[in-house]
Amino acid sequence: MTSSAPARLLALACDEDRRIAAVRKYPLDTSPGHALDKIASLAARIFGTPMASVAIVDTDHVRLIASHGPAEATEAVRLPGLSASAVLQPDPYVVTDAATDPRTADHPLICGGPGIRFYAAAPITTADGERLGTVNVLDTRPRQPTDDQLDALRDLAALVMEELDLRLSALRTVAAERARRADAERLARTLQRTLLPPALPTVPGLRAAAAYHTASPDEVGGDFYDLFPLDDGRWGLFIGDVCGKGADAAALTSLTRYTLRAAAIYDPDPCTVLRNLDTVLKGEQQGGAPRYCTALFGVLQRAADGSFVVTLAGGGHPPALALRSDGTVEPVPTIGGQLIGLLRAPRFVQTTTRLDPGESLLLYTDGLIEARTPEGDMLGQERLARRLAAAGASSADDLLHAVDGLLDSLGPGVGDDTALLALSVPAPPAPSPQENR
Repeated sequence: MTSSAPARLLALACDEDRRIAAVRKYPLDTSPGHALDKIASLAARIFGTPMASVAIVDTDHVRLIASHGPAEATEAVRLPGLSASAVLQPDPYVVTDAATDPRTADHPLICGGPGIRFYAAAPITTADGERLGTVNVLDTRPRQPTDDQLDALRDLAALVMEELDLRLSALRTVAAERARRADAERLARTLQRTLLPPALPTVPGLRAAAAYHTASPDEVGGDFYDLFPLDDGRWGLFIGDVCGKGADAAALTSLTRYTLRAAAIYDPDPCTVLRNLDTVLKGEQQGGAPRYCTALFGVLQRAADGSFVVTLAGGGHPPALALRSDGTVEPVPTIGGQLIGLLRAPRFVQTTTRLDPGESLLLYTDGLIEARTPEGDMLGQERLARRLAAAGASSADDLLHAVDGLLDSLGPGVGDDTALLALSVPAPPAPSPQENR
């Protein structure tokens, strides 16, 4: 052993100590039916394998916190070869034939039941680089994964990390609020923020803005929205509203958001994404009360001329409103799409529109159009469109400002939460007087 060997061993021990400390920070609930189980199911579907799991690697054992397919136990001794080795690697770890690979040949899951022959995993990595565990796919026959499949596995591992961060954020928030004896209103608002993206990403050539209006300050609502990049350079977006209020609605909102994002990794076709969500929500019922929602899911693609092509699919949700450059406001026709998670074979409606420079799009939840005017009538889509046309808002920020003013004017007539997502394509700058000469 060289003189530097003890130093290397000490460094490895310190690295492992930091990793285990990171593992211990996170709440790792193993209850069934969680959103992480849906991610495991998507991993199995992408690879076409009978088994998939989400595993956390602790000091001396490996714990499954989500799984798809047969699993003999939720916890096993930490042995090299599978997750215990994969968690040490920054990139996907692949064993195409576990029976002949010296890294895995002696592992009990290979030489005993269930006789694993193929294994691939991607590390679940924190923002500061600590690897907590792995997202795994397994088969009882040798396989050779494609690069696209491994890229998808990386994305699913990143979604798991987002979910764990969300849990940690919510746990810390609740603990802090209880310690300060905060009232129900403050706790509800804090929890509501954990269900929404902290900030929208920057989309080149597009302006995006979002807002959430709470009708009841002491109750968590079920409205949600998101905007996120897809692997092919396009962008995914959605807005929706789950049934119910309170803690159950918050749990369903979290499940719905992460299912939509995970489904978009597998296949971003808007109707297909809504069908995947419908399947997941029906699987959550298990003989209990129906768990359903309304939603719009869309894909944005920038065209060569700077405009954006928007493909939207609707499931029982109010249609988006497009504000055209000539000042008109028109609904994007997704009427006819049915509730997600409730009907035996729901119909989803898909349509495509274009946003040219100077045009914008407003997506909203039904709390807006179901608000009551001072005369007692519902605001409705047509009246909302007239108000927006009169406001003359052309940018996403101006659009939200106009809706904010509308909601403020309705006051107590707003009886439900309202989520808003606005998109606009900036108009080219007007030519200067010198350019016109």
